[in-house]
Amino acid sequence: MLNVSSKEIINKIATIQQCWADNVINIGKAYLEKKDYVTITKTFIDELYFFKKGKILFKPTKASHKQFRKTKDEFISYFIGYNKVSLEDKGFALEPWKNIEYNNFDFAKFENVLISMGNYIFTDYKENKTKVEYSFGYMLDQDENKLKIIFHHSSLPFNNN
Repeated sequence: MLNVSSKEIINKIATIQQCWADNVINIGKAYLEKKDYVTITKTFIDELYFFKKGKILFKPTKASHKQFRKTKDEFISYFIGYNKVSLEDKGFALEPWKNIEYNNFDFAKFENVLISMGNYIFTDYKENKTKVEYSFGYMLDQDENKLKIIFHHSSLPFNNN
């Protein structure tokens, strides 16, 4: 990834972000339609997170008891509440979300790692919007020639009220 232009990096980041958003939305739709959302979630995690390279670090938005995650089972628990690794996990993707919009602040490139940071806006089916801050780290999967997530931090903005 050393010889990639800024425009190509922005496009690669936009591609994985859209894929992530589409998958989270599709998990919620599958849940509503009583389809196999568990398998869809497992595929989403395998396709987008780089577990085959090792441990992935994750700080979910709505987590206070088990604030940090690093295993597939912990990710599944957070996104769909399926295996209840943490009792607080209700299934973030089961909200469900109608739209997820990324507003990138910027990106940084370090050797073979890309980092993006910004806000994403989650819109539910009642048109309620939730602004969430994110940082993602990506590496290129040489076998698939696409970015995979190696860390993911997500949090609600600080509220001084």
